[in-house]
Formats: sequence, C-alpha cells, structure tokens
Amino acid sequence: MSKAPDRFPQPPEEDPLVREVRRRRERHNRWLREGDMSVGRRLAQIGMLGWIIIVPTLGGLFLGHWIDKQFGTGIFWTGPLLIVGLAIGGWTAWKWMNTQ
Repeated sequence: MSKAPDRFPQPPEEDPLVREVRRRRERHNRWLREGDMSVGRRLAQIGMLGWIIIVPTLGGLFLGHWIDKQFGTGIFWTGPLLIVGLAIGGWTAWKWMNTQ
C-alpha cells in the first residue's frame, strides 16, 4: 500500500506562506502604530537609494577606466566593471529596500 502524502510536509514555522503572512501582519501592526512616513522621510529614502546604486556603479566605471589606462586596453575593462558595479548597487538597493 502507498503511504498517504503528509498534509503539512514542513513545520508551520518553516512554511514560506506562514512566514510571509507573519511578515505582512508585523508590517501592518507597525503601520498602525507609526502611521505613514512623512514626505521628507520618503525623499530621504529615494536619495539614499540613488546613492546606494550610483556609488558602486561609478566605482566600477572609474576602476575599469583606470585599469584600461594602465594597460592600454581601450574599454576592455570599463564596460564589464561598470556592469558589475551596477549589479552590486542594484543588489544592495534591493536588500536595503527589503529591510526597510
């Protein structure tokens, strides 16, 4: 005979749906306690998000340009390091937004 499948294969505290419901409930409770953010705080968040993306992107651009200038390779390193900096900035911004 075949064994019937478990109704709850994971413990409830490890179930992704349960975790997401708890996270949303915590956010809602925090919103009820604190209310909406002010316009100034929202603008500050937007500015911070911009800096989080721009700094690694420009860092990759300048590092790639410097390497290309040292070895005379045209834009061989500038383009890839620009993309790497943009990816790092995007990932960092995504992580930062998920913690806010």
